[in-house]
Parts: sequence; C-alpha cells; structure tokens
Amino acid sequence: MNPYDATTHPGTHLVAETLDVTEVSTLNTTYRLGDPLYRAATRVIGTAYELDELHSRVTHAAKDALRLLEPVGRGEVGGARGSYALLRTAVPKLRDLLAEQDRAYGQLVESISAYRRLLPAPGSTNKGPGLGQKTTPDRDDDWAVAGERRLVALEAVEAGGVRFHRTAIGDDPYVSREKTQRQDPAIWPQTVQRLVTGGLLHQDTGEGLYRPGQLLSLTPQGEAALRDARRRHVCPPPSAAALPRPAPAPLLTQPPYPSPGRRPHPDRTPLCPPPHSPPPSPSLRSTFSALRMRLP
Repeated sequence: MNPYDATTHPGTHLVAETLDVTEVSTLNTTYRLGDPLYRAATRVIGTAYELDELHSRVTHAAKDALRLLEPVGRGEVGGARGSYALLRTAVPKLRDLLAEQDRAYGQLVESISAYRRLLPAPGSTNKGPGLGQKTTPDRDDDWAVAGERRLVALEAVEAGGVRFHRTAIGDDPYVSREKTQRQDPAIWPQTVQRLVTGGLLHQDTGEGLYRPGQLLSLTPQGEAALRDARRRHVCPPPSAAALPRPAPAPLLTQPPYPSPGRRPHPDRTPLCPPPHSPPPSPSLRSTFSALRMRLP
C-alpha cells in the first residue's frame, strides 16, 4: 500500500507507486557513493520532494485567490477595489507557481525513467548498460530504415518541428510533428533512434524528453545522406534489360567531339544522367553519298 497521499504529496506518491517502495528518502541507501544508480536515485528523491513542496505552495496560493474571489462572486462591491488590487498580485503568483509545478513534474518523470533504465533486468547477473560496461548496438533494427522509412524521416526533420518523446507511463518512445497532415507518412520512433545512433540526426537533449520533447535536426552527414537518397529515389539504377546493346559501326561517322558553340551549360546539368542509347543509324542518303565517293 502506498504510504503517501496523492492529494498532499504527489511527488513521493508517484515514486512509491512507480518503483514499489515504501520510503522514498532511502531509495539511494543500497548503492555505493559514485555509482550511477546512486546518482539517479538521489535525483529521484530530490525531484520528488521538490514537487511536493511546489504542490503545497500552489495549494496555499489557490486558497488565497479563492478567498479573494468569493465576495466578488457574491456580488459584494464593498471594498472591491482592494480585492482587485490583491487579485492582481495573487493570480500571476498562482500562474507562475503552476508553471513551476508543471516543470517539476516533468523532471520527476524523467528522473524516474532514467533510474529505471539503469536497473538490471530481473534475474540477470550483470549490471546492465550505463554502469561502466560498453555495449555494442545490435542490428536487429534494420527494418526501421528499410524501404522509404529513412528518407521519410530525413525529409520530415529537414522540414522542421519534429520532436522525439517518451510517454510518462510505460516510457514508450514516439515522434511528433509541429505541422502534420493526414496524408503524411508516419515516422517510426525506432527509425529516429537508428538515425541518431548512426550520426544522421541530432537530438537536442537540453529539452525535456517528455514535455515538450527533444527537437531533431539534420547533421552534415544526414544532409549528405538525404541528398543521396533523393538522387537514388529519382534516378533508380538501370535494370539489366535496359542496358545498351552494341550497335554496328556506321559507314560514315561524325567526329566524336562536339562542335564549337554547342557545349552544354554547366548550370543545366540534369539531375539524372541521360540513359545510354545506341547511336542513330545513318540515313540512306548519307550511305549512297559515301558509296559514290568511294567509286573511281
């Protein structure tokens, strides 16, 4: 049973409910000083008590504002000017406290999730990643960048407003867009994680992972990969059936160099190289002319 009341101590109540502990203040006592789990647990304790304190301040500020609003709500105009003057200071104070409480809640949820990610799996003998051990990412997530998923994610990030989040309950990853339309293809969070690991995307860890989410942007390597993906998408490699076949040499050929004044403009280079095609066969008239010139 949770020993903390959610209406008076929401921070410690959330920690006890999520981590199944009865005393939040002793969460870090089972770890050595300097252990990553010790630091993570200490942060959980601090953010939990900070949220409890802010919740108490919000409650008192709300009661003060309600006390000032009650006579106004009953239509009592006597001393209204003094009530209005007090409300001008009480309401902004309550608004600022609510904003601080919202930030504290996000920090607590993020600290709990970071602590849970460091915990070893049940029944495992190793301490898991993050405790001084090096991990090698496996390639079981190749499906995340298969087909056009990588191109879709890179183009969406280039357009801007794409953020990576995690849910407060379950710690599940998801991706949001600032501007989205119904026909826009979905962006898989696993695709984003693969591209961040590969150095194609940058994830702004200075912002909250839960709210508002961490903004994604292209790295120079990602910009080059996007250009290459677009080029290959527009200009697919020719198939074996479309390869050029050798053509018989004509009797009369043109010089292999272009004539002066007909050079292609450097700014008009096509995106895709022109397909290979056999040289045109000489016309019947040019063939007869060549034969006539050879006769004595």
